Amino acid sequence: MQTLDWIVIALFFFALIGIIYWVMRQKQNNAADYFLGGKDAGWIAIGASLFASNIGSEHLIGLAGAGASSGMAMAHWEIQGWMILILGWVFVPFYTRSMVYTMPEFLERRYNSASRTILSLISLISYVLTKVAVTVYAGGLVFQQVFGIDTIWGIDFFWVAAIGLVIITALYTIVGGMKSVLYTSVLQTPILLLGSLIILVLGFKALGGWDEMMRICSIEVVNDYGDTMTNLIRDNRDPEFPWLGALIGSSIIGFWYWCTDQFIVQRVLSGKNEKASRRGTIFGAYLKLLPVFLFLIPGMIAFALSHEGITINGEVFRLSTPDAAFPTLVAKLLPAGVKGLIVCGILAALMSSLASLFNSSAALFTIDFYQRFKPNTDPKKLVKIGQAATVVIVILGILWIPVMRSVGDVLYNYLQDVQSVLAPGIAAAFLMGIVWKRTSAQGGMWALIAGLVIGMLRLGSKIYYSNAGTIPGEGGWFQSLFYDSNWLFFCGYMLLFCLAVAFVVSLCTKAPDESKIKGLVFGTSTPEQRLATRQSWNAWDIIHSVIILGITAAFYIYFW
Repeated sequence: MQTLDWIVIALFFFALIGIIYWVMRQKQNNAADYFLGGKDAGWIAIGASLFASNIGSEHLIGLAGAGASSGMAMAHWEIQGWMILILGWVFVPFYTRSMVYTMPEFLERRYNSASRTILSLISLISYVLTKVAVTVYAGGLVFQQVFGIDTIWGIDFFWVAAIGLVIITALYTIVGGMKSVLYTSVLQTPILLLGSLIILVLGFKALGGWDEMMRICSIEVVNDYGDTMTNLIRDNRDPEFPWLGALIGSSIIGFWYWCTDQFIVQRVLSGKNEKASRRGTIFGAYLKLLPVFLFLIPGMIAFALSHEGITINGEVFRLSTPDAAFPTLVAKLLPAGVKGLIVCGILAALMSSLASLFNSSAALFTIDFYQRFKPNTDPKKLVKIGQAATVVIVILGILWIPVMRSVGDVLYNYLQDVQSVLAPGIAAAFLMGIVWKRTSAQGGMWALIAGLVIGMLRLGSKIYYSNAGTIPGEGGWFQSLFYDSNWLFFCGYMLLFCLAVAFVVSLCTKAPDESKIKGLVFGTSTPEQRLATRQSWNAWDIIHSVIILGITAAFYIYFW
């Protein structure tokens, strides 16, 4: 890092401070102001926030590392602009009509208070143990590699970077709430896009272009069935990414994440109306087409540079581990000034993702727990409670970092494993809740419970059998089902089971009152609600949605 790099980083922070100061001067007297930014966000802010919240250090390290180790396999999870369209076209009308602040609150409107409590607990636990801890851990790791500093003031630089990142982000999230998340994302998103694009262009220049990367990666076989790093669709016997399992599993996880997770949907709930929310999802869907090229492809470029032993600035390019792909490209390829811009992009990704996590977690605790037990709490006090909850979540995330450090070599796999067993039960409850008006409160609740129990059995089995040194295929039916089975197929079977639970229990219990679910399920909307939804979109929305679907289809055809 040279003087010019530090100047660029300083300018980034001055711009960030300016935005936060402006946000602080806005009135935030109640929960709607603090958690949803006053519900007046435009489509650009929503779309940018969707993208910036999604892109975190697990992408800069994990996705680039996945590209360097297995090629296109993880692209199923990243080429999911079409899933954000489902959020905009299918779910936004129901969420808008319900006038809720959180996803657990929506489940209470649709089912019962027990469903709200279950989803709130699952969400809070998952945020602390996965998203907060993973983002902070990977952030400390990437800065340690980019800056090349082992210790500072006698302290491991990892901890200085990780905790410093958390404190800075927590401060502006606590002070500014959702508005600080939304409007800092407008600054951070273009910086992140520009910085990653520069890495992509310089990587191709050093390697010799797209064709050279495809040539090198297409001869690198990744399984026993002839598939290479450039194959997105792999043999169904592939132990990690069978094509059918990848399509099913990535869709289930994507549906849960993009359509029902508080972390993402809260950006959309902040829209000033249904039109702004939908167009925000369309803009976010366009942006979501980029991560494969901005993060995964650079990982493949890093693999190719290392595989060929290409010399850059007098040094042979070598990868110490796949997860070092992105920070190694930053360190080796970039001139002074540009490296500072890339660091700003990394900072933008980390801070935006963490800020969204903190704000969503605070909203869940304040709205779904505190306000339920003390409904007459002064609106200004609710904001203070949300700020205090953010501090607690920050502390818990930091305390979990040592555990995350112990599994650093499987960081991305850990994250995906947890999501693959959290998603099916929640996805089943929401899906049945909006498509079938006969789904009862007990049916939705038991789908959530079934998903939670099976998911915990799966995670517990993985921990036990992995540490016990068990040989796959030599145990009984329990090991075969909960440990040996492919994680993606298991995710699909979980969804089917949870859907079946919701269906059977609903048939055996009392149907919901028509007045309770009016406007929350297909076929129950009033003529006025249907007219409002119809007036919220036009040919512009349809054309751009079709373009996004076309690009997604073209991507699958090219990398088939």
